[in-house]
Amino acid sequence: MAARPEAGVPRHLAIVMDGNGRWAKQRLRPRTFGHHAGQKAVREAVEFCLRRGIASLTLFAFSSENWRRPPTEVSALMELFLKALDKEVDELHGNGVRIRFVGDLDAFAPELSARMHAAMERTAANTALDMNVAVNYGGRWDIARAARLAAEAVARGEFGVEDIDETRLHGYTCLADQPPVDLFIRTGGERRVSNFLLWQIAYAELYFTDTLWPDVDQASLDEALDDYARRERRYGRTGEQVAKG
Repeated sequence: MAARPEAGVPRHLAIVMDGNGRWAKQRLRPRTFGHHAGQKAVREAVEFCLRRGIASLTLFAFSSENWRRPPTEVSALMELFLKALDKEVDELHGNGVRIRFVGDLDAFAPELSARMHAAMERTAANTALDMNVAVNYGGRWDIARAARLAAEAVARGEFGVEDIDETRLHGYTCLADQPPVDLFIRTGGERRVSNFLLWQIAYAELYFTDTLWPDVDQASLDEALDDYARRERRYGRTGEQVAKG
């Protein structure tokens, strides 16, 4: 069973893992060196979520726009995914982590796609943490896909067009079975969401840090949660209403 979150702790944490390339450049190493170093930060984030009782962790690993990067870097990233799956799945499974890859998986090579599906099937019954890895993912793609699926359901006669509202459309988005994102973190100094979980972060608190992703550790994440805990989440209400509960 998942640990019960502490007061002021988000149920769902989303992270844009930015800065691997710049981290490597500072060390006069190729960008791929930074991507390898970023794996340690992923492990730190998973351990952090398990320790703090966070239910869902979503990591932006490879966006639909990342295909525009140099072919050598894309190829290296794909190889890294394969090695990470072979190396990390056993430990994640042992810690009760359910792995889910979200995005258009059809674009990946059959070998990689097969290993992604195998990891999801193996960990499907785990309940300690939902670890969602966004690959070939874009927030606009997610919303467009949800609209298409809803339209197909209308065409099958399952409900009418007039029945489509936010709640129904939400059911067709990725991660619809998980809590909405409470805290969105972007590392690496950029101040934008970059087409990540556009639907799911509608009421998320945004936290930006200059720390490059390979340097992120549990202390860094504790700082983000401390900042989150100090914020007043009103959801359209007044501060007085929130104080009254």
